[in-house]
Amino acid sequence: MKETKSTCPYCGVGCGVVIQSEGGQITGVRGDPDHPANFGRLCTKGSTLHLTASAEVTRQTRLLHPMLRERRDEKPLRVDWHVALEVAADRFAQTIRAHGPDSVGFYISGQLLTEDYYVFNKLAKGLIGTNNVDTNSRLCMSSAVAGYKLTLGADAPPSCYDDVNHAGCIFIVGSNTAFAHPILFRRIEDAKAARPDLKVIFCDPRRTDTAELADLYLPVQPGTDVMLFHGLLHIMLWEGWTKPDYIANHTSGFEALKAVVRDCTPDLVAQTCGIRKEDLFTAAQWFATSPATLSLYCQGLNQSSSGTAKNAALVNLHLATAQIGRAGAGPFSLTGQPNAMGGREVGGLANLLSAHRDLADPRHRAEVAALWGVPAVPEKPGKTAVEMFQAAADGEIKALWIACTNPAQSMPDQKVVRRALERAEFVVVQEAFATTSTCDYADLLLPATTWGEKEGTVTNSERRISRVRAAVPAPGSTRHDWDIVVDFGRRLEKRLPPRAASLFPYTTPEAIWREHRESTRGRDLDITGLSYALLEQSPQQWPFPAGATEGRARLYADGVFPTPDGKARFAAVTYQPLAEPRESRYPFSLTTGRLRDQWHGMSRTGTLGRLFGHVPEPVVQMHPQDLARRGLKEGELVHVTSKRGSIVLPAQASTELGPSQAFIAMHWGSEYLGGLSSTGEPLAGVNAITTSAYCPTSKQPELKHAAVKILKAELPWTLLAVGWLPDGALAAREPLKGLMAAFPFASCVPFANNVPLEQAAARERSGLLFRAAAYEAPPEELLQRLEQVLGLTGAETLRYADKRKGQRRSIRVCRDGADLRLEAVLLAGDTSAEAWLKALLVQELPAQAYGRLLLSPGAKAPVALQAKGKQVCSCFGVEAPAIERHLSTADGTPDERLASLQAGLRCGTNCGSCVPELKRMVRALVPLRQAA
Repeated sequence: MKETKSTCPYCGVGCGVVIQSEGGQITGVRGDPDHPANFGRLCTKGSTLHLTASAEVTRQTRLLHPMLRERRDEKPLRVDWHVALEVAADRFAQTIRAHGPDSVGFYISGQLLTEDYYVFNKLAKGLIGTNNVDTNSRLCMSSAVAGYKLTLGADAPPSCYDDVNHAGCIFIVGSNTAFAHPILFRRIEDAKAARPDLKVIFCDPRRTDTAELADLYLPVQPGTDVMLFHGLLHIMLWEGWTKPDYIANHTSGFEALKAVVRDCTPDLVAQTCGIRKEDLFTAAQWFATSPATLSLYCQGLNQSSSGTAKNAALVNLHLATAQIGRAGAGPFSLTGQPNAMGGREVGGLANLLSAHRDLADPRHRAEVAALWGVPAVPEKPGKTAVEMFQAAADGEIKALWIACTNPAQSMPDQKVVRRALERAEFVVVQEAFATTSTCDYADLLLPATTWGEKEGTVTNSERRISRVRAAVPAPGSTRHDWDIVVDFGRRLEKRLPPRAASLFPYTTPEAIWREHRESTRGRDLDITGLSYALLEQSPQQWPFPAGATEGRARLYADGVFPTPDGKARFAAVTYQPLAEPRESRYPFSLTTGRLRDQWHGMSRTGTLGRLFGHVPEPVVQMHPQDLARRGLKEGELVHVTSKRGSIVLPAQASTELGPSQAFIAMHWGSEYLGGLSSTGEPLAGVNAITTSAYCPTSKQPELKHAAVKILKAELPWTLLAVGWLPDGALAAREPLKGLMAAFPFASCVPFANNVPLEQAAARERSGLLFRAAAYEAPPEELLQRLEQVLGLTGAETLRYADKRKGQRRSIRVCRDGADLRLEAVLLAGDTSAEAWLKALLVQELPAQAYGRLLLSPGAKAPVALQAKGKQVCSCFGVEAPAIERHLSTADGTPDERLASLQAGLRCGTNCGSCVPELKRMVRALVPLRQAA
């Protein structure tokens, strides 16, 4: 057994992990107790990392060899690396010579390492001479960047995680921290338990699990954050809660801001935001008068057509009350991806250069050109993410290189994105997983290494740089991302007019990092005092200049800011309504967000059935009153339609939402949710309906809001296919992707028997659930293909069919000792027996007692069969019914009941991600017991 310290590849908390490996295979993972980001804790996703790296998962999902398509309508064929990169270099060189440097674009990822990011940036801006290099961090962090620069003068979060332990008030706004940054949320829970007088304000349109910890919840209407912040400042001014001395000595522009907020009266703000005026006053008092106030915010502010204004308006509050530059106080932007911060550091955005330099500044361009040894860095602004794909759709960008991201799932307005991928003359996808939707559009697929195989660095939300280390050899023919870019760059250099000596002399990631380090000398993020050797000992925060002995935990303690006059700048931004407000034809506000146990497009987490236990299938959540008003029942299919497209999925009641609001998780792309539109176009998941409207400053799209209408879908013919698969659920997903487009509605998700996590490697079984609906029964051939996927073709399969009624039932059984058990079930045309047949299969119960009822249409189970309830704890497979039964007999205070629950069922005792939900269940059941 070998142990290797590395960093988790999921969110921006940047947790340290210890990877266990044996015989070249990752066998386990645990939190690194010495890492200052998590001190040994991991969330549900981090705790299961080793399962996503199993040999079975690698065999079925990984892209292991270069693949080249001669024609778009053909399957790609395996080639060697020399052929692959020669083709890529030829095609890019031809395109650049024929159409100029700006005819190519690079779309990269916040999941790349800093070293990978650096060479991509140098390739585009230094060698090719285009600034068309942008990142999916544009979709999550660019408004935070712009907001910091507008007010504080630099893209540098001034706070750190330890501030949670010193804050007197924590203001969480636009962040479901409990789901998106679970380990940081554990620290907030600990701080609240240690100091009950700590005030927590939670502000979000949805009452998510994060609200369970809040002393005050502000259910603002979508898009009204700027009005809220201005209203808070209005009250602070009126009540004398601002800090005039700090404002006078350390800031500028306050008079202009006062003129803006003068009209943001409590009555107007309460009406606009949809909150109580009394709560507005309470929030203003707690924020301004607390000994130290810490704000935590994320995509709710960033993913907006007013994203920069929202960020800046929140920073205004901190400057006006001097809540910055000391322990427990500051505006703290939480990065979404593991290395969104590192990408910003090396200039991996279309408007930035290395070390937080601005592309628009000629001095900065000259500094980078001198560092790289090139005549100049192009001054023309590059295309940002939305602009890049629009340009490709318009034919302006001819060649696209996409690395470590899945724009055919994650970008808004998928119709434009997919048109771009189809129209581009040459598309390279550099990727670890062959299962992403974007791979379907690639002319050339380049296999990259991933977590557990890579070497380099990442930077988390608190500016802490951590080492990423390889625990096992790279599988197949995969290569490191930086190595692929360097090899390609050297080949491209030979085909383009010479600009300098070779720009890519690197043979190790450390060599790249040393050049990046030199680029930071004298900058706000100066790390010239750091080395790989020092990072081997412990992660470090920047700045860490030469001669320093440690990084700086907090910035601006001296009240001096990186602006020309050393003063922070108030931003007199104005409130602007949503880019696409609700109206009579589109009366719902749709927002998107994260699930607790899933990550982005699920290329990694989607390989584990157990991580679908908490939310097993895609749904649209609506307020119960909205369901009732429209005559909808839970589980019925609805059309969710915006001006850009429509998708079909089941409706689910949720009291987390206010009336006229709807929610769909961001993760459900066409790999899991699909179908065929009325015009014959394949449906493309949730981002078929989101808008590409973006903030004019940050260019970040408004993924958090779209105006939609929701109407019942009249699809009377239904189908359910569910089964355990000999080779796991993953192998069957590829043929099912083609089947999904044959129905107006279809979803395809894995599931598992959810044994305790420590037994998963030995006992966990994976299956697949395919659900569809249509206007009428499909062709027989379609159902036969589905039966083949589920293994419903052999002698052990029982069958019933009624072609006249369009009904079909196929059941595969196997003998387990003296018992018969169901292995796969297909119900077509009549799915009324879903509950008990699915319970028999998923719970692996004996089936021999049911005899002919297994094939009888409409038959009810002769004995009570309780369907499995919602899974709450993913680590130990604990479901809601078991929790409710335990709580029905538990006594004591809510905390004592929770402790009893954890002792009896173990839920909430491993990663802790389910603790907020457990607390909510405890509180909900106590009044019921008292009433009984």
